[in-house]
Amino acid sequence: MTTWGEIEDAVPEFAGRVRALFAARRHHTLATLRADGSPRISGIETVVADGELTFGSMPGARKGADLRRDPRFALHSATVDPVEGAEAQWPGEAKIAGRAVAAGTVEGQEGDLFRADIAEVVHTHLDDAATQLVVEWWTPAHGLRRVERT
Repeated sequence: MTTWGEIEDAVPEFAGRVRALFAARRHHTLATLRADGSPRISGIETVVADGELTFGSMPGARKGADLRRDPRFALHSATVDPVEGAEAQWPGEAKIAGRAVAAGTVEGQEGDLFRADIAEVVHTHLDDAATQLVVEWWTPAHGLRRVERT
């Protein structure tokens, strides 16, 4: 199992940029798989504490049922458009994919709590000149990689 803390230890600067993108907005988008295999997206709030990325599901929510049946998920930060004329300052967007591990109930509430077993973390942004799209991604097997696209 790969925790958020392990990613921060392995690639602190990259992890800091990704964490800042998730912290910039309260609401994110979670993708799960329905029973028939089709995708479902849901709004979600996440928490990073004690090196763990966690999120919850209200009682009876479909996303919780999806994750109990098939734990694969993709989590996407909130996105904002680059400001025209200041594209180089666009912070980009972040994605985290992995498997949700049941971790009991949400403290002080009913509902399911899940910890993220992280398989991939991605930060997509522009280069300093705002002329190329930069995709950086980290996996436990390959570490941090980067491609630039025009």
